[in-house]
Amino acid sequence: MQLSDEEDDYQLSLSKFESMLKTNKVLFFDSEEFEEIILHYLDMGKANLAKKALKLALEQHPKSTGLKLVQVEMLVYEDKLEIAEKMLNELFAIEPTNEEIYIQKANIFSKRDNHEKAVELLQEALQYTEDYSDVYNLIGMEYLFMDNLELAKENFIKCLEEDFEDQSALYNVVYCYEFLDQNQEAIDYLEKYIDKNPYAEIAWHQIGRLSYGLKKYEEAIRAFEFATYIDDEFLGAFMENGKALERLKRYDEAIKNYQRTIELDDPTSYALLRIGKCHEKLGNKAEALKYFNRTVHEDPLLDKGWIAITDFYVRQKNYKKALQFVNKALAIDNQNRAYWKRFATINKAMNLFEEAEFGYRKAVELGDVNIDTWLFWIDILQFLGEFDSAIMTLLQASEFFPERHEIEYRLAGIYFMLNEEEKASFHLSNAMRLNYKNNTLIEELFPVVWKRKNVQDYIKKYKKK
Repeated sequence: MQLSDEEDDYQLSLSKFESMLKTNKVLFFDSEEFEEIILHYLDMGKANLAKKALKLALEQHPKSTGLKLVQVEMLVYEDKLEIAEKMLNELFAIEPTNEEIYIQKANIFSKRDNHEKAVELLQEALQYTEDYSDVYNLIGMEYLFMDNLELAKENFIKCLEEDFEDQSALYNVVYCYEFLDQNQEAIDYLEKYIDKNPYAEIAWHQIGRLSYGLKKYEEAIRAFEFATYIDDEFLGAFMENGKALERLKRYDEAIKNYQRTIELDDPTSYALLRIGKCHEKLGNKAEALKYFNRTVHEDPLLDKGWIAITDFYVRQKNYKKALQFVNKALAIDNQNRAYWKRFATINKAMNLFEEAEFGYRKAVELGDVNIDTWLFWIDILQFLGEFDSAIMTLLQASEFFPERHEIEYRLAGIYFMLNEEEKASFHLSNAMRLNYKNNTLIEELFPVVWKRKNVQDYIKKYKKK
């Protein structure tokens, strides 16, 4: 009941203050009421109302240290650091044991990127404060700014020892462990935390997330399920549990978890996509297609949705339908290299080689760094008889992928076809040096060249070396 009464008093103070502003009547508030009102408006981002409240507060309570410290906080927020510092020095002369003075001084040094001095002041504040958790949390943040993750972690843990319910500190502890690549240590810490606070759904969720990262999917599922038992509206835990269940091929259960996220909130394109993927794995093609369509309807800019539906039709060898959807995707975003690669692959499957060549070229131009994309493009250029373009593209590819036998064999084959024996033999020698066993690439890609006696002689000669 006490918390409820405090909340009622707080709301009453706010209503009374806002009523005063509307009527232009000056009402009396005690200094603590004013502090709460000002900090409320600051938290809400309503700086003008906070300033009005502060002005009235100082008129009614000109000697209140608490209000002057709130004024300092506002000055720091506005980057008026010199004025704030002067006020703090004056307040320090009056109340040298007020921990808030040290905290605000630390805040000023932090703003000036002098985090070492900020930590020093915060450690002094520990001598006078009753709210140790808040100060440890601030020290932890300063160490984060200094990229000292070990000391940051140590102070966030101290914060949690003082206030077990501080969720931001708990997240920060886990962040430090992860950044330090101490995921198992993070799980060990969280398990000890849960021993003392077994109904901490955030801790269970973090254990699940860390276990998933370590590929311990059974442990992850167990942790996510505990989180959802404690809070049956924990959307993130349901979503990530779905991902872990997918990893273990428990697709029906994964679908149930993704469906729960849709029940809790508006459907997300990610959840719809994952449900579609699970149905496809289960062989429910009609359901998969339904959810893929819902995905692109929900978020037309999500490339994974268009890719899923296009790949679905490619796997069914329904290239006409696949082309229809990849063209829709390109109409929305024609700078997406993944779309162009699929456009090329589909056209290639339909024996539309000029369109395929254009698609691979666009994918490369837009930054596709996969060697197979380059090789598909080059093979089509060669198939179309565009040998000069194929050679130029191969030479360009060799800059991105040096010492690749696939490129060297292709260069050798094309130069043999153009009867440029010196260049051909140079690249064939390079190719065999890099990977002799794959000399059959010449036979696969250039059957006419393979039958030539001089080519067979080159290969036999190199084998004897």
